[in-house]
Amino acid sequence: MTRHRHYPSDTSDAEWAILCPLIPVPKPGGRPARIHRRDVIDSIFYITRGGVSWRMLPADFPHWKTVYSYFRPWKLDGVWLRVNDALRTQTRTAMGRNACPTAGVVDSRSVRTSQKGGSEGTTGARRSTDESIT
Repeated sequence: MTRHRHYPSDTSDAEWAILCPLIPVPKPGGRPARIHRRDVIDSIFYITRGGVSWRMLPADFPHWKTVYSYFRPWKLDGVWLRVNDALRTQTRTAMGRNACPTAGVVDSRSVRTSQKGGSEGTTGARRSTDESIT
């Protein structure tokens, strides 16, 4: 059963052809899956692209608890890291570059220079500028 309504965050057929082999298949045995993996992926993309909470998932997607029950184990199993690595490798190869980056850039603004954020003297209590009325 697939959805009829489409959102900008939905995967295209070409994107799904790339993602489908990277998404875990249902485990053998037990009940057959009733929800298509593409609908689960589209739901997750809707949440991450829209920046909305799980409970704000529109009604034409699978129930948010169902989608989360797929997302959480995949996250813990490292599926999303493997998907990211595979997509990065495919993109770099398509661009004619090495599959794995050989160098990195670190911005000095993003690197901590000390364990403490500043001297303790600057974070002390300050006197109020309001005068008390007596």
